[in-house]
Amino acid sequence: MGKFSPSTRRIIGLFPELLGIGGIQAAGRLTAVALVEIAHAHGWRADFLSLNDSPAGHLLRADRREIEFRGFGRAKARFVLSGMANARAGSLVVALHPNLALPARWIQRIAPSLKTIVICHGVEVWKSLPRLRRRALVAANLVLAPSTDTIRNLISVQGVPEVKIRKVPWPLDPGFLAMADNRDKLSALDDFPRGRVVLTVGRWAASERYKGADLLIGAIAQLRATRSDLHLVAVGSGDDLPRLRALATSLGVSEAIHFFENLSRTQVAACYAAADFFALPSTAEGFGLVFLEAMAFSKPVIGAASGGTTDVIEDGVNGLLVPPNDPERLAQALDRLLRDESLCAELGRRGAEIVRQKFQFSTFQAELERLVTDCVLAGENLASANRG
Repeated sequence: MGKFSPSTRRIIGLFPELLGIGGIQAAGRLTAVALVEIAHAHGWRADFLSLNDSPAGHLLRADRREIEFRGFGRAKARFVLSGMANARAGSLVVALHPNLALPARWIQRIAPSLKTIVICHGVEVWKSLPRLRRRALVAANLVLAPSTDTIRNLISVQGVPEVKIRKVPWPLDPGFLAMADNRDKLSALDDFPRGRVVLTVGRWAASERYKGADLLIGAIAQLRATRSDLHLVAVGSGDDLPRLRALATSLGVSEAIHFFENLSRTQVAACYAAADFFALPSTAEGFGLVFLEAMAFSKPVIGAASGGTTDVIEDGVNGLLVPPNDPERLAQALDRLLRDESLCAELGRRGAEIVRQKFQFSTFQAELERLVTDCVLAGENLASANRG
């Protein structure tokens, strides 16, 4: 290895946010845990910087690990300068959002042998990025994506060479899987409705109406005419909740639509355990971690045949796919599951098998470790060649 030793190797993680709510934040936390485990196994150092978390040192507790990271309160200049100060030859920068490809590129310029990996998610690469960000993304040594749809957009919209892209699906959080395996120990929420319950989980923001909560409310209103015991439980917060509540009232089903905000992870798990099935007709999911959570609890899932959802839901195998933005077909899919208990049981059983076979955290970590170590060694070889 020449002058390189394990103690000189460093992973610099650039995160948009680690403490917030949402799929990107959850994926970031899973990646942070995996990178810490990889660094620990190899005797390397890992330094994590978060652009949007409050400007202080933080401690993230995740899956038996306490992960230290520094927040920068949206101060982009200090964020980039801190990354540059941490850069060393033979190191690796892992950027957890395509918008962070540009800071990663700037850090790489002061240490040319340093390699960069940019992780993308979904909707953020559906439209062409600003020119400098797109050039930085294309210049990355590796670009990771969780789904076939995200890969397709990276190639066709962003112009990333296919040879640079690797598909690495997100895993299920090990802690959440443990709760699913011990669901009998979960206590149902006191105000959880009785009857047949459709569960949906998301961030209900006006900027993310593509999640389709309004379509679900409309479908429940349509089905309640003949199914008075049908309820929808919507878990999550967001500035679109007043509109959704008003919609439920206007459709005459406010008593059947239940919004649960600010739940703990254990309480969310209890909602999965108590529901009959899960639905999220989102048209812009990069992957859909919530589908994995529902599958872990043996719940059949309904999603829109759009974006990364099709990588998770196999129609007729572990759930049902409906056309995007089609309220009539969504209502039909819900009614089908309500009428066919044996189908629900079979879809739930297969979903539970699939999530444990294909989406284990250990599988994700092993694949990430292979890619990380390849990049680190490639950087060291480049540095050695330059010195020679």
